[in-house]
Amino acid sequence: MTVNLTRRAVLGAASTFAIGAAFNIRQAKAAEFEYKFGANVPASHPLAIRAQEAADAIAKETDGRFKMNVFPGNQLGGDNDMLAQLRSGGLEFYAVSGVSGLSTLIPAGSMYGIGFAWPDYATVWKGMDGELGAHFRKQITGAGLVVMDRIWDSGFRQMTTRSHPVKTPDDIAALKMRVPVSALWTSMFKALGALPASINLAEVYSALQTNIVDGQENPLVTINTTKFYEVQKYCSTTNHMWDGYWFVGNRRAWGALPDDLKEIVSRNINEAALRQRADIASLNASLKTDLEGKGLQFVEPDREAFRTKLREAGFYAEWKKKYGDEAWDIFEKAVGKLA
Repeated sequence: MTVNLTRRAVLGAASTFAIGAAFNIRQAKAAEFEYKFGANVPASHPLAIRAQEAADAIAKETDGRFKMNVFPGNQLGGDNDMLAQLRSGGLEFYAVSGVSGLSTLIPAGSMYGIGFAWPDYATVWKGMDGELGAHFRKQITGAGLVVMDRIWDSGFRQMTTRSHPVKTPDDIAALKMRVPVSALWTSMFKALGALPASINLAEVYSALQTNIVDGQENPLVTINTTKFYEVQKYCSTTNHMWDGYWFVGNRRAWGALPDDLKEIVSRNINEAALRQRADIASLNASLKTDLEGKGLQFVEPDREAFRTKLREAGFYAEWKKKYGDEAWDIFEKAVGKLA
């Protein structure tokens, strides 16, 4: 049964991790396999909370044979560090953004993050649980990694700024905007006339606080859990990109597991992904009001003006060429005509 997280549950995530840690200590002696899972989101984020719940469920169902230690908040390093550790075997599991992480490994890894492509969540899940998601998973497997069937939700991304609100592309011109370390993000914001700066998530609050950048873009859940509202004034609900986290694993570590453990681990992780999606949907419904109460002013932008600007700047045509006709055709089947 799916149970949505409340705001109280998110804020109480520390106790969840404490309970999970206590359970893991009790099971430590019996563990045949002890794997690490790394993520860049804070411990209070639904991804980290549901991952810990999955870890506890797996330990219980396997009678302690399998133990997954959850390390949120970049405890194991930045995104590039964790991806390198995963590939070398120093880290067994990792929640990686296809847009800002896997794009360094697979040709079309960032494609689902194309700007102003997805109209709504119904379209996202139909595509990512269908032919488009299968295309990505095939590429991830071909890159030497293991990937779970269900992608976790990072969310639709919104722009926040300090000096003035963003309603049209003209409002973002010449603004220094933090973006993840990703060629796609950099390309999109350049096409819109902004000055993108690639900074790891753990360093963004400081960059905003010290005016290294004027603004940033992230889902509302991340804006809330990272407290960006303390150093930003406006939030434009652009929904300009959708991003998700693939739950990927080291192939050798996964291959070392007997089939019965693989089934238990993968099933619990995929079920946790569905619950986490529901959490994000529930939180999004209330976060706007919460963030307004914390001083963030919301602005409704002209999304079609942004899409027109990107089309005129050759953004869609450029990335269609980079991804190739086959991948782009699968993408447009899911989102509609772009280029």
